[in-house]
Amino acid sequence: MADKNLYKKALLIRETENIFLDLFSQNKLNGTVHTCNGQEFSAIAFCSSLKKKDIIFSNHRCHGHFIARTNDTYSLIAELMGKESGTCAGIGSSQHLCQDGFYSNGIQGGIVPVAAGMAFAEKIKLSQALTVVFVGDGTLGQGVLYESMNLASLYNLPLLIVCENNSYAQSTKLRDNLAGSILDRPKSFGLKTFHSNTWNTDDLFVNALASIDYARNIGPVFHLVDTYRLNHHSKSDDNRDPSEVQKFFEIDPVNVFYKENPAEYKKDIKEIRTLLQKNVNKALKDNELDIDKYIGIASTEAHSKKFRCIDVTTHRVVSRINNFFDAVIKKDKKVIFIGEDVLSPYGGAFKVANGLSEKYPKNVISTPISEAAITGLSNGLALKGFRPYLEIMFGDFVTLSMDQIINHASKFYHMYNRQISCPIVIRTPMGGGRGYGPTHSQTLDKILVGIDNVKVFALNSLFDPKLLYESIYRHENHACIVIENKSDYGNFVGISPPLNFTLEYSIDKYPVVRCQPTERHDITIVTYGGIARIILENISEIFKEIDLIPEIIVLSQISPFDPYYVLESVKISKRVLVVEEGSKSFGIGSEIISSLMERLCDEIILARRLGAVSVPIPSSKSLESNCLPIENIANKIKEVVCQ
Repeated sequence: MADKNLYKKALLIRETENIFLDLFSQNKLNGTVHTCNGQEFSAIAFCSSLKKKDIIFSNHRCHGHFIARTNDTYSLIAELMGKESGTCAGIGSSQHLCQDGFYSNGIQGGIVPVAAGMAFAEKIKLSQALTVVFVGDGTLGQGVLYESMNLASLYNLPLLIVCENNSYAQSTKLRDNLAGSILDRPKSFGLKTFHSNTWNTDDLFVNALASIDYARNIGPVFHLVDTYRLNHHSKSDDNRDPSEVQKFFEIDPVNVFYKENPAEYKKDIKEIRTLLQKNVNKALKDNELDIDKYIGIASTEAHSKKFRCIDVTTHRVVSRINNFFDAVIKKDKKVIFIGEDVLSPYGGAFKVANGLSEKYPKNVISTPISEAAITGLSNGLALKGFRPYLEIMFGDFVTLSMDQIINHASKFYHMYNRQISCPIVIRTPMGGGRGYGPTHSQTLDKILVGIDNVKVFALNSLFDPKLLYESIYRHENHACIVIENKSDYGNFVGISPPLNFTLEYSIDKYPVVRCQPTERHDITIVTYGGIARIILENISEIFKEIDLIPEIIVLSQISPFDPYYVLESVKISKRVLVVEEGSKSFGIGSEIISSLMERLCDEIILARRLGAVSVPIPSSKSLESNCLPIENIANKIKEVVCQ
């Protein structure tokens, strides 16, 4: 490798890493530091051959990739020192960087489907841009990596996976945690494979260029790079045999260059250290990000206080959701409908996608059964400006997507200091009553509402669900989850008001349905989703059982909870009952009641919760009806309210 500037770049990376270790020992860094000393040429070989429009996604050991891509040591140093002048204003620090088409996240494996989604976005745009994702050998233990390789091959994505094999997953030797051949894995999915190492730099650069060219023009590539980190995994946690480390120290290309070119090495190292110290001194004077800037100003939602009567229609809920997608894809080709078995003539398990793939074949993507990977794929598409709507076939399966929701979709915006948005919408049917049994009948909304920075909505069949989806499309630019009760799909939109009650929905961004008695109410019943219709259909029986006149408030946005309309009602009734289809322990009812108590101060109210029994939902009809609040609801409300 004749170009000595590349050795100078390797020196820059190494000395930056050494600076970080020094700063850490001086207590001038927060968090942790994973250095890449010994692995520099892997970063340089690939990043130096990429085009400006190409994308890089890296992992916890990302500094070398970042410097090789950007040549920006000052922003990186400032970031790790927690300064506002850092790449992400000190928010992300060592593992979470974002700048000029470079992204990193510390979750092993989780970055790969996101990178695949970015590659998919560039393929749709016909941009000829390549996406490169760096993983370590430890990532080979993560199932989502293989799901992603399957997607990359299936959709023939311009994706290059670079696996830097340093023979250790933290402290565990590769032979102790990995069975079989590394390269047989990508080959089994049909990926083109390359194999290089960081000690034969000429071969590495030639193969890196070849793999980049192949991935850009032909199809996905897996490039295995054998390497060795000369430093500990993180800071000072190293239990390797010193003689083993010394062996690799002696053949390390930077150290070999020093032996063969001592004068040039000393000249370069002096220049680099001067630059880095200047950057450190500058960063020391910089300010840290103000907490108000980080959190932002909390927006207060205005309430119209205007209501519109609910009409009884002949349109079923499922057809109105389908109609929304038909209309929105027609006008916005950045909307992508993604899910398992969503192509026509099947159209998804509950037929929401019926006919869409025939009209919009480029905007409807049918996927393998890979909830984790397809959620990550959707995240990647969202980061690149598309509007993915992901269907998780059953709400029970959303647990398989949780890493992509919690550690990726919900964090990107704040973690990267508002440089990007991730407008993914995840739709999923939940609820029991159909005898599907323990793994297909759960209502997991209480798990989802606890995720920060993710809005959660629950459809009901009382007003047109198309209105809710249109509002999400217009107003939301961050991750959202929409729960669709599976029993509601076949219901007609709208319902006649019970005798002596008015039934209406608020003209707000996310409507609240209110069923109000013609006389003063004695109890406020708060609910949402599919169970709302059951309560309204049984309102006369409920009154007879509890001898209290109820007002029903049906929420469509359940997180964050907006207490406005509920609070207005409870101030009059002094009693509140929250009915949820999921189990009530640590549930949404607890959050609603505690929010009310905080605002009512010294006022005394009666507060009760009704939910499912805290056991897996059985398939047996009689057992299921006894476990869920949806059967004999008047009696179950009586048991709770009158206890």
